[in-house]
Amino acid sequence: MHDDNATPAPDASHEHPERRDDGQSRRSVLRTAGIAGAGLGLGAFTGGAAQAADGQAEAGRSGAGATAVEAPARKGETMVGVPFEGRSTVRVGIIGLGNRGGSMIDLFLAIPGVQVVALCDPVKDKTARAAAKVTAAGQPAPATYTKGDHDFENLCKRGDIDFVYAATPWDWHFEMAKTAMLNGKHVGVECPIALQLDQLWELVDLSERTRRHCMQLENCCYGRNEMRVLRMAHAGKFGDLLHGAGAYNHDLRGLMFDPDYYEGPWRRLWHTRLRGDLYPNHGFGPVANYMDINRGDRVTHISSFGTPSLGLAQYREAHMPKGDPSWKETYIESDRTISLVQTAKGRVIRLEHDVSTPHPYSRINNLGGTKGVFEDYPERIYIEPDHTNDSWGDFSKYTDFDHWLWKEHSNPPGGHGGMDYIMVFRLMQCLRVGLVPDFDVYDAATWTSPVPLSHLSIKAKGAPQAIPDFTRGMWKKARPGVDSEKPEGA
Repeated sequence: MHDDNATPAPDASHEHPERRDDGQSRRSVLRTAGIAGAGLGLGAFTGGAAQAADGQAEAGRSGAGATAVEAPARKGETMVGVPFEGRSTVRVGIIGLGNRGGSMIDLFLAIPGVQVVALCDPVKDKTARAAAKVTAAGQPAPATYTKGDHDFENLCKRGDIDFVYAATPWDWHFEMAKTAMLNGKHVGVECPIALQLDQLWELVDLSERTRRHCMQLENCCYGRNEMRVLRMAHAGKFGDLLHGAGAYNHDLRGLMFDPDYYEGPWRRLWHTRLRGDLYPNHGFGPVANYMDINRGDRVTHISSFGTPSLGLAQYREAHMPKGDPSWKETYIESDRTISLVQTAKGRVIRLEHDVSTPHPYSRINNLGGTKGVFEDYPERIYIEPDHTNDSWGDFSKYTDFDHWLWKEHSNPPGGHGGMDYIMVFRLMQCLRVGLVPDFDVYDAATWTSPVPLSHLSIKAKGAPQAIPDFTRGMWKKARPGVDSEKPEGA
C-alpha cells in the first residue's frame, strides 16, 4: 500500500508473499531466478543504451545524455484531452489480490455504478476471499482466474470489462498494462508503471494506437494536503513557482527481510540490480501537478547522486542467520538517492529515495515560489503577506482551498488518510461520466522515468540525463489535471 503521514505503513502496492499449490514462491521467482545478487546489464533498463567508457550514457531513444533527445515518431494520435466513453456502470477486472489489491477492492465495491466482474491471482485462497467480498456487497459472483502467473491474459480478453486494475510486483506492471490495452481495456497500474525507458515509450505508443488510457494510479496526488497546495499554487498564493521537492523516505528494512511479506523476496532483490531511485512516483507526481508538468511546462533533465549501499547489509548482519538466502545477495542500490530535476521554465525539483536506513517516514512535499513556501512532515507554511517575522504559519487555516472532492468526502473510507478512496472515486467518476482523466500515459511515463535515468546519472557521476518529452510537444498547451472542476450533475 502507499503511505500517509499519520500512520506509516508498509509499501505494498503489491502483495504479501504467498505460495502456489505446489509450495513454490510465485511471480517473483519466475522473474528473478538466477539474477539475485548479480545485478542486471544497464541496457536492460535503458532500451539498449550503451554505457561509454567515461560513464556518459549514449544519447538515443533511452533519453540518456546531457542534451535533448528526439522523440520517436508517433504511431497514433495523441491521448491528450481524450475523454473516456461514458457508461452507466464501470465493469472492473482486478489483477493481484494481495495486500494492496485485496484492500483496494473494498473501495471499488463502495462506489455506486461500479461492478467488479473478474478477479485474478495465482493464489486461490486470495481470489476466493476477494470474490466473497464481491458477493457480500450484493454483486454477482465474479469470474476468477487462478491458473498460473499468466492467467491475467485471459481476464484481459473478456468482453465485459471496461477497466483493468493491476496491483502486483513491479516486474509485471508493464506486461499487464500492455496486455490490457491490446485487448481494448483502459488500465490503471500501481507504481511504478514500468522499469525501462523503452517500455515507457511502448506504453505511450500503445495508448495512442489503441485509444485506451494507461494510468499510473498515484494516490499521493489525491492526498488532502497535496490537493490543497495544488489549488493554492494555481490561485497564485505562492507567486511564481520556483522549486519543489518530493520523496519516498520510508524505513522498509524489516519488511524487506521479513520472509512472510515481500515474496521472492521481490522488492529486496531490486536492491541488487539498480543504484538509482526505485520509487520516485509518490514524491514526483504531486510536485509535477503543482508545476503543471506536461500542461505548460515539462521536465527536461535529471542529475542524480547516490550514497554507498550499506544499510541492508548491516541490517542483515544484525538480524539474519548466516544460513539465510539473503547472504547470497550483493546490494548495490544507494541507501539514499538525491536527484535534481530541471524543467523547461527553469524550475528545480528535488527527489529523494531511502528505504534502507532508519528514519521517520517522509514524502517531503515541498513547494516554493516568489511569495512563500509550504513544507510537509510536519505541515507548515509561510506566504506573504499572511506571515511575517520568518515564523511558520498554520496550514490548517487554509481549508477554504480544499479540493471539492475533499469538501464532499471529508471522512472517506479506506487507508492512507482517505487518499485511496478519493483516487478511486474520481477515476470511476471520470469513466462513468465520460470525462478526460486527471492524468494520462504521458504523466505515467514522466513520473516513472527517474527509475532508469537516476541509475544512469549515478553511474555517470551525476552527469545530467535528458528526460524524454513523452507528449511529443503537447506539453506546451495548458490543460486541466488533478485540480478539476466538479462535473455538472455529479
